[in-house]
Amino acid sequence: MSEMSKNSTLTERTNEAIGEALSGRKSGMMTPLLFVGPAVIASIAYMDPGNFATNIQAGSKFGYSLLWVVVMANLIAMLFQALSAKLGIVTRKNLAEMCRDQLPPPVVWGMWAVSEIAAMATDLAEFLGGALALSLLFSMPLLAGMGVTAVITYALLMVEKRGFRPVELMIGGLVAVIALCYLVQMFIVPVDWAAAGMGMLVPKLPNAEALTISVGIIGATVMPHAIFLHSGLTQHRTLVKNPAERRKLLRFSNIEVVVALSIAGLVNIAMVIMASSAFHAGHSDVAEIETAYHTLSPLLGIAAAGVFLLSLIASGISSSVVGTMAGQMIMQGFVGFRIPIWLRRLVTMVPAFIVVAMGVNATDALVYSQVVLSLALPAPMIALVMFTRRRDIMGEFVNSRLTTVSSIVGTVVIVALNVVLLLQIAGVQIPGFA
Repeated sequence: MSEMSKNSTLTERTNEAIGEALSGRKSGMMTPLLFVGPAVIASIAYMDPGNFATNIQAGSKFGYSLLWVVVMANLIAMLFQALSAKLGIVTRKNLAEMCRDQLPPPVVWGMWAVSEIAAMATDLAEFLGGALALSLLFSMPLLAGMGVTAVITYALLMVEKRGFRPVELMIGGLVAVIALCYLVQMFIVPVDWAAAGMGMLVPKLPNAEALTISVGIIGATVMPHAIFLHSGLTQHRTLVKNPAERRKLLRFSNIEVVVALSIAGLVNIAMVIMASSAFHAGHSDVAEIETAYHTLSPLLGIAAAGVFLLSLIASGISSSVVGTMAGQMIMQGFVGFRIPIWLRRLVTMVPAFIVVAMGVNATDALVYSQVVLSLALPAPMIALVMFTRRRDIMGEFVNSRLTTVSSIVGTVVIVALNVVLLLQIAGVQIPGFA
């Protein structure tokens, strides 16, 4: 390695190694790790506190029966995160920038407004999750916990100034903490694996409340800001010199998406299984994170409750960092300017503080924030399908017919569930739902 390489930053050394791998000058079993990062960062959106809230309600109220929703949502998420990454790699523009370039101004402004509302809902979930964990762990007021979460988040965001690799390693470490916590939980709770397997494979919606929670699960799993963010993480991360290198980069990207989101999906499945195994049989009324914590202690011991809180703290802090990164990228893409990180953080953080100050139930706020995200989701999904199926934009990397059909089906499923939910909210009786 050259003297310049020894003294270069972690990000610069990573870029140098990636260039050698793409050109064929570097290979080996560790080479794929050079490309790990964007999907890991995006995957934290699939393990945020909103997931905790919706998954606890799903498991405690309906046992294993809504696990199929988690599986379906995760498969849709894999497809759309892969498409988002591909858009950034091929066009070197993120999804928000493509919308600004390709769509009429009224549509662009409307999408930006919807995206900002979704960002506020995301922040609500992230701050409430971190604050709840700190409040339960240290017996501090919820508002104080939100303040501490905000300070920690801002401090971690400063790492971004040192390049993309330190951020990726930091978020990857927090993802590992969350995954390890739920691996431990699986050894603590008594699981009916046969029933869990049936719940993953057999679609079932017992009643209207199950539908609301299902839409919340989808909103917590396939997240609008993650779809926008992934294209921004890949657009400038790696410089490719020719189509062959770009094709190789896309292959590594797809592998990372499958692995990272498989881990996120397993964490979500573990959340539902934990709630079902611990609460459904005798404590199906457990619908709040606070109640789950206090119920876990006598049922499974203080270790189980402590692991639960540790995973929630890691989730709240890491997803808050990623949410701010996404919000900054979305604003810059749609309207063409950046604002200071502290102001960006403030714009979407204030509504969360207002909700808590009003005394709204924290877990209910978390669940309904995920429903808001699900309602905001079709816009980026439709835009992503439109752009990645156009040969004039994607060239030889345009979607195959199978990919296009699969992405359209995924979008239709999301839109259909949203329509049913809106009809239900409006008081329209839906056959099959009491």
